[in-house]
Amino acid sequence: MKESSKDILRILLSIVFPPVGVFLQVGFGLQFWINLLLTLLFYVPGLVHGIYIILSHGSNRSTM
Repeated sequence: MKESSKDILRILLSIVFPPVGVFLQVGFGLQFWINLLLTLLFYVPGLVHGIYIILSHGSNRSTM
């Protein structure tokens, strides 16, 4: 699967539950826990953070 199609899948999963997309991008790191906290406090900040992480961490791609 091409990287752009993986990004689209991660973004779609982030719309449903943002920590899933972040986990698929960076794993159980600091960004995942920040995103989980933002999502639990209020959905929209978690969503924005999740999409930002997916789009900005192009060189730190994990395998899916």
